Amino acid sequence: MTSPKKVNLALQGGGAHGAFVWGVLDELLEDGRLSIDAISATSAGAMNAVVVAYGMMVGGPKAAHDKLEEFWRAVSRMERLFGLAWSPFDRLAQAFGLPPEYHPSYAAIHAVTHIVPPNLLNPLKFNPLKDLLLKVVDFKHLNKRPHAIHLFLNATNVRTGKIKVFETPSITVDAVLASACLPPYFQAVEIDGEHYWDGGYLGNPALFPLIYRRGPNDIVIVQVSPITRSELPRTAADVVHRINEISFNSSLMREMRAVAFTTKLIDDHELDENKHRRIFMHLISNDRMMAQFGAATQLHPDWGLLGRLRQEGRETAKQWLVQNVERVGCGSTIDLAETFL
Repeated sequence: MTSPKKVNLALQGGGAHGAFVWGVLDELLEDGRLSIDAISATSAGAMNAVVVAYGMMVGGPKAAHDKLEEFWRAVSRMERLFGLAWSPFDRLAQAFGLPPEYHPSYAAIHAVTHIVPPNLLNPLKFNPLKDLLLKVVDFKHLNKRPHAIHLFLNATNVRTGKIKVFETPSITVDAVLASACLPPYFQAVEIDGEHYWDGGYLGNPALFPLIYRRGPNDIVIVQVSPITRSELPRTAADVVHRINEISFNSSLMREMRAVAFTTKLIDDHELDENKHRRIFMHLISNDRMMAQFGAATQLHPDWGLLGRLRQEGRETAKQWLVQNVERVGCGSTIDLAETFL
């Protein structure tokens, strides 16, 4: 039997849309032809990363599968709990055919969080995801295992404007929350005297930690935010959402330009291939499907939505494996210029 091919994963965030990444991970684990060596991840991607890494450490692919489902089911229960008061108004809005961004729950959340500062809106810094993560993942155990998947979690330093990469063996629950701290909805997460926001502003996800380390030359990006949309945004909410998509993809686009430039220099023999690593890039994404969702669904992890995204992630990954797995370790499976330049 052929040994699995080692790869690095780069996982994007996207709130509830991170369930697409869950589906991709599920399919990769079940397929078994790839072995995850390291993960760089941001926001919801960081949550997927710590859950799958811990599951693999304690019980292999089966435990990782079970841990991911445990996590996302618990997230959906939070949505039902906090959305209960708004549900009658949402159903009324649905009856009139209003899109999700016009439903009272989303409109109220958006309005309040853009008027009231986070320190007044949530002075006790309550975050139900913290307790959930501590329940699903034993962080102390995760950091102690030398052969566990190496993790790089990306956050944005509010004071310096620079990216902060938290990595094993120093991954904490606060590091995960920092990577997923989206202003103005949450207060900045304080770690060792510094304050952090969502890592998506500077690395969604960051590729350089995977390039700089010694390990596999293959990086598989699992993308959530669509790069391309066929239609122009029409509503104010659509405009803001598209701005955020472009912003959260911009750092990835820049890093991919650097990879493409370095690869060309190697191909043109201007860089010595024996001294400079050739990185093989791969992309698992579904812009067509993800473009159907707006900002409102990112904030409402309804189990039906999560299940649909998970299934779409599985199907997308399955198709990608059929078309590309044999080329892993031999070359890139995406045209960098066409996709990112």
